[in-house]
Amino acid sequence: MEFFDNHKTLFRASFLFFLTLSLFVAILPALTNQRNNAPLPGSQPLSADAEEGKKIFIANGCVACHTQQVRNIEMDKPFGSRPSISADYARDHRMSTWQNTATLMGSERTGPDLTNIGNRQPADAWHLTHLFNPRIVVKESIMPAYPWLFEIKDSAEKDDIVVSVPDNFMDGEKGKVIATKEARQLVAYLQSLKQVSLPDGRPVPIFLYPPKAADNKGAGGKNEPEGSALYATYCQSCHQPNGEGLPGAFPPLKGSAIVTNDDPSIHLSIILNGYEGRVKQGYPPMPPVGTTNNLSAAEISAIMNYERTSWGNAGKTTDAATIEKLTTTIKK
Repeated sequence: MEFFDNHKTLFRASFLFFLTLSLFVAILPALTNQRNNAPLPGSQPLSADAEEGKKIFIANGCVACHTQQVRNIEMDKPFGSRPSISADYARDHRMSTWQNTATLMGSERTGPDLTNIGNRQPADAWHLTHLFNPRIVVKESIMPAYPWLFEIKDSAEKDDIVVSVPDNFMDGEKGKVIATKEARQLVAYLQSLKQVSLPDGRPVPIFLYPPKAADNKGAGGKNEPEGSALYATYCQSCHQPNGEGLPGAFPPLKGSAIVTNDDPSIHLSIILNGYEGRVKQGYPPMPPVGTTNNLSAAEISAIMNYERTSWGNAGKTTDAATIEKLTTTIKK
């Protein structure tokens, strides 16, 4: 009982026990995590503009509706090529001496996950149009508009970035919609959100719980992916449900000579490798949708066939076997 009666011995023993417990429970695991989860090769630190954009993202409460974590379930597959791992967040450091790390992983999916939005939507034009009014690109969107991130001027100056906005979204105002510095910084942050590949030899986490195949029987009697659903997931936000795109922002697929061409090679190449051929006409580069989202030959075939036979298009359809064969020569 002397141990409990001697306050000096008691406090020394308690302090030693606390230090030992802290070492094994907190300090050593933290050091192990840092060693095992270093930044992945290919990941880049945020630029100065992206750092400021992250603060704007936080200030406007974007994390309340958007996550930045691809879960290991099949329904998250459109958001990234693999489930997220700890190393994806290795570059998250304290924002300042008095501000803790802002990982922004989120828990609410009112809006899509943004883990890989920099690859899914790399064009400034899409992000700026979407921020000005999300309904321009996604008719059913419930995301609020952020018009205070833009100015409306009678004419654009030399260094101004003009946003293409249809007249019916201008609320009667006339002039050019100009992106402010804050809007450009927010877009810089969003474009920095890119999922990078794991080093060779490292096991890639798999997606779990795939849905049961829908009974979408094609001409051959086999279950095939549904082109309209895939188009809505990967293409519709730019080219629109009616295939007419947005004037000055995204080109139409309706009546497109590329889409309706009997030779599917160019159409496939654009889906796999992206396209910059209409930049001089004011259209932003198209991302490599098929490659970024790891779409199978059957899925790409379904998208192409939907585009080739919708909105009055009368293009020749293709099949997964043809797409798979062409992919070996087309994919970069």
